[in-house]
Amino acid sequence: MSRAPNDERFMRLALDEARKGLGRTHPNPAVGAVIVKAGRVIATGYHARAGTAHAEANALLLAGKRAKGATIYSTLEPCDHFGRTPPCTQAILEAGISRVVYGSADPNPLVDGKGVKRLRRAGVQVLGGLLRAECDALNEPFFKVMRTGLPFVTVKAAMTLDGKIATRLGASKWITSAASRRKAHELRDRVDAIVVGAGTVAADDPQLTTRLRSGRDAMRVVIDPSLRTKPTAKVYAPGGAPTVVVTSKPEDSYRARAFTKRGVRVLTVPERRGALDLDAALRALTKQGVLHALVEGGAATTSAFLRAGLVDEVVLFIAPTLFGAEGLTWSGSLPVLTPVDGFKARVLSVERVGVDLLLRARLERR
Repeated sequence: MSRAPNDERFMRLALDEARKGLGRTHPNPAVGAVIVKAGRVIATGYHARAGTAHAEANALLLAGKRAKGATIYSTLEPCDHFGRTPPCTQAILEAGISRVVYGSADPNPLVDGKGVKRLRRAGVQVLGGLLRAECDALNEPFFKVMRTGLPFVTVKAAMTLDGKIATRLGASKWITSAASRRKAHELRDRVDAIVVGAGTVAADDPQLTTRLRSGRDAMRVVIDPSLRTKPTAKVYAPGGAPTVVVTSKPEDSYRARAFTKRGVRVLTVPERRGALDLDAALRALTKQGVLHALVEGGAATTSAFLRAGLVDEVVLFIAPTLFGAEGLTWSGSLPVLTPVDGFKARVLSVERVGVDLLLRARLERR
């Protein structure tokens, strides 16, 4: 089926709808839908959170009888299976939609082309792959989990022009501007989990909440192999977002029980080569519904994730100041002896945030 003149415009409206659910739909993808009839938008919808109606169903409910003979635009291929909600294909057919345009193919084995086949068998015109790159980018964490069982991992760091996250004495507040810190909290609002190491909890006693802008708090995760952090630390405070401590100690140990008494979930994962297995830790977090993990730990935690080849993206806030050679580097110790051994990245964007720079880059697989 060929494209209509305004297909891209309406799909961009669906993308705008989908973005309203970013960070809130896990373990489901963020999806937006727009219903158009006679060249006019008659209804829009998005998926707000898991267990609630999907984007297509919300738009169809709003459109009512006007949906008959209309076109529906969806950023993701409509589902055709019963989960916590009925299949979207069923709602589309019952509403009398005559044309379906979608962006991303769904790698979920429960979907994966089944909905498209059902719609076409029923005589509905279907066009797939419209603005696919943009629709795919919206749900890259979901797609990665579906294909690998691992969440999408972003490392965030605030640093000086010479790449330092603290002075030689460990002082780090504040390297970047208030505008950068607000932007960082915007990122927290869009992810499913914020991950730090035990060293960061011991040194900074962070809350890991979204305080500098309106939003919601992501799951808080502490990588603490020996459970050396204090159960009374701010990050473990009862109430609010769920908190998880990942350790290699047994869940029924004396130390672990001190955390569970405060409502903290203890995840025990094996060690690998004398250190906690981060791959296993991420897979355990996936089972908790995490699609996108934001690593905000210090150099030791960042280095461990980089060494394990588990980092997909880096987000670096760079302040116009210098700390010198004795300052603490953001990436920690890496196995780099020659330039060819360096960890390669592809810069996606650079923008100004107040007096600072915000750089986003994609790590190349080693």
